[in-house]
Amino acid sequence: MAATLADVAARAGVSTATVSRVLNGNYPVSAVTRERVHRALGELDYVVNGPARALAAATSEVIGVIVNDVSDPFFSIQASGTQWEAASADLLAVICNTAGSPSDELKYISMLLRQRVRGVVLTGGSREEPEHLQATTKLIGQALSAGTKVVMCGRPAPPDVDVPCVAFDNEGGSRALTRHVITMGHKRIAYVAGPPGNSTTTARLKGHREALEEQAIEKSVVVHGDFSRASGFDAAMELADAGFTAIIAGNDLMALGVIAALRQRGIRVPEDISVAGFDDLPAAVDVVPALTTVRLPLDQGARRAGRIASGVEVVTGPTKLWMPAELMVRESVTPPR
Repeated sequence: MAATLADVAARAGVSTATVSRVLNGNYPVSAVTRERVHRALGELDYVVNGPARALAAATSEVIGVIVNDVSDPFFSIQASGTQWEAASADLLAVICNTAGSPSDELKYISMLLRQRVRGVVLTGGSREEPEHLQATTKLIGQALSAGTKVVMCGRPAPPDVDVPCVAFDNEGGSRALTRHVITMGHKRIAYVAGPPGNSTTTARLKGHREALEEQAIEKSVVVHGDFSRASGFDAAMELADAGFTAIIAGNDLMALGVIAALRQRGIRVPEDISVAGFDDLPAAVDVVPALTTVRLPLDQGARRAGRIASGVEVVTGPTKLWMPAELMVRESVTPPR
């Protein structure tokens, strides 16, 4: 039997009126109470009464887009591409910013499903903890049962979940980038990775290590950041005096932080230390020196995901739609002195 408003209220320890206020968002409710209600909604798999809200429509004219940080160009490009395709299909795209919180990601997916959205696009790397994957699998199952399309963009689907995946070649791109750095003559290479337990971090680090193994080069020192410029800066301050001739960053934002830190220390790029990034964000070509990096077709991939989620392009089952990576050779990597 489907959970009722009263069931949710009892589970959260509040009145039915409070649950209604949280659902409607038309009356102030404390953050603590709102969190309790959302937790109860998720635990009970409560679904908002569609007939009361959308004239019994199976799905609304809305698609949800889950991003880690909309201020990060990597995600804003994808959000924009998805939104453009939604608008072309006369749909509204709702952008949900998780700020890197796995629990917020689950909360937003649940909230979108209660609004009976037509589709959900999950962008960027996914958390690899079993508990998070299990919770995501459960929500995706609810979405598919309700007729809501789910598309992965830049992340793999959880195990045994059959949904379309727009897959960027993170591993192959990282392998090609590291091969290029090695070809330029570097053997003392450090790597600034993204956060551990993230699928994008795992794929890019794997490609990097495979390229080192191919050339029988000693395993690089790895410092983990969080894909932010600040974490790249901190990592470079740690690595600057360790004798490395090249630093490869797991994304462009961290690479920009690396360059800034080295400049502050009086270390020249690329004369003293070469630096490379990943993603080919707009700033990569404007920084001095221009950044050697890997280009991902972020806009193209996001638009494809948006078309699928909107129902414009029909893709069924566990289809993996590969988006190739392209090495962009610029001025930030030169032979070591």
